[in-house]
Order: sequence, then C-alpha cells, then structure tokens
Amino acid sequence: MVKVVIADRMGKGQNVAKGVEQAGGVAIVVPGMGADMKLGDVMNQENADLGISFCGSGGAGALTAATKYGYSERHGMRSIEEGVTAIKDGKKVLGFGFMDQEELGKRLTEEFMKLNK
Repeated sequence: MVKVVIADRMGKGQNVAKGVEQAGGVAIVVPGMGADMKLGDVMNQENADLGISFCGSGGAGALTAATKYGYSERHGMRSIEEGVTAIKDGKKVLGFGFMDQEELGKRLTEEFMKLNK
C-alpha cells in the first residue's frame, strides 16, 4: 500500500487526497495553515512513500523535507506531467504551486505504484 502525505500551505489538499485514494493509496493530509512546513516530519513519522507539498512557490515544504530528512525532491512544479516525470526520476518529495486536484493525486499515485511493484 502506497502511503502519501499531502501538505498545503493553506491547509487544503483534500481533493488530492481523494485522487490518491481512488488510485488505491492511503492519503494523509497534514491539517492547518503552514502545513507544508511539516511535510518531512509527518512523512518521517508515518514512514510514507511519497510526499506532496503545495505553496505559492512550490518549494518551501519540499526543500524543508529534503534538508531535514534527506528525501530526494523536486520543487517549483506546475503540472501533473512534471510530477509524473519527477516520480520516474526517483523523487520522493514533490513541491507544487497550489494545485488541489483529484487528477494530480490519482496520476502521481498510479505512477508511483507502477514503478514500485
């Protein structure tokens, strides 16, 4: 089972979580404002497979998780295809601008599952 932590600067992420669950993954949404800065901590606590961070720049939470825990990351992404490519490149933490979309969660989870059978 793929475990995905979702952390949004504005406390959102519920739509991405629905997509993760549609693809057969387990979604953990970090609650509250500034949640993106807690992404690495929650990934570490939950022993998560993948982390998705959202903020205006698409970088703060992803970079913090990488710095604190050594997770491979890619940030500044603005499309689903960029996220799919990052997963293919072996990245574990993905930083996006605000994109709380079911399709994003679904496609990223499906790609991770396909590559990690």
